[in-house]
Amino acid sequence: MCAAAIDRGHLLTEQANPNSEALDRLSSLELVDLFNREDAKTLEAIAQAREPLAQAIDLAAAALTSGGRLFYIGAGTSGRLGVLDASECPPTFCTPPELVQGIIAGGAPALLKSSEALEDRADDGAAAMAERSVGDRDVVVGITAGGTTPYVQGALIEAARRGAKTIFMACVPIAQVPPPGGAVDADIRLLVGPEILAGSTRLKSGTVTKMALNLISTGAMVKLGKVYGNRMVDVSVTNDKLRDRAVRIVRDLAEVDRPTAEQLLDRSGNRVKAALLIHWAGVDRDRAEALLTEADGQLRTALDLARS
Repeated sequence: MCAAAIDRGHLLTEQANPNSEALDRLSSLELVDLFNREDAKTLEAIAQAREPLAQAIDLAAAALTSGGRLFYIGAGTSGRLGVLDASECPPTFCTPPELVQGIIAGGAPALLKSSEALEDRADDGAAAMAERSVGDRDVVVGITAGGTTPYVQGALIEAARRGAKTIFMACVPIAQVPPPGGAVDADIRLLVGPEILAGSTRLKSGTVTKMALNLISTGAMVKLGKVYGNRMVDVSVTNDKLRDRAVRIVRDLAEVDRPTAEQLLDRSGNRVKAALLIHWAGVDRDRAEALLTEADGQLRTALDLARS
């Protein structure tokens, strides 16, 4: 016999949106306009959460700098968004796949086929932390639009018990759902209001969650020296598109022509930062790599070391 379902109707994410009461009677153009107006609220929600988002960037950067890892954990749409953001870090920032990890209730099959029933298992969330040996150098971001997902709450409570820094990301106010265990290191509330389709948090809530995850991972990578100016100088050159991007980055930053940029990239073993050091400091590849190691991957610091 199934347990009685908890009434979550009071949650902001479950309420009906008065602006879409006639949703099923709108024309296609009216639907587009309504979605556009409602989606604009995601920008306001990000602005309102600017301080906890900045805290999350600092927590993630500190963890990654100290040899720790960044974990995203969620169920359903929230879990898929976490896996998406994590999976894009290696090609964008040349990070090892274990550095930023996305965990979804139900594992890889849940990325393609709904397994939302698994979100009710708090013990599974805790087990996910144990399986990955989460510890005091790591940071765990629990993502749950409605804030009540047991899988996520169980994971965050276990992560905190293990000494990890914890970040809670939800689209409901603290008054409706307090942070798991009573406290987290950063509490991000992305308040976009009721969905156009009541309860469908893959809409505005999903959009604003993607925006927030973009901010956290990109901000942390900037702090780690993966970016010079606004260029991804740690791009992983694994296909023709990324090779072209790397060549253009070297060309623009070094202020050389394309053939010269290609030669520099070849000499560096397709490492943009090393290619730039070879050009700017007049060093060979081995010396460029040694300087980057000494500078903890920070290109500006490596350049100062080369010139000192």
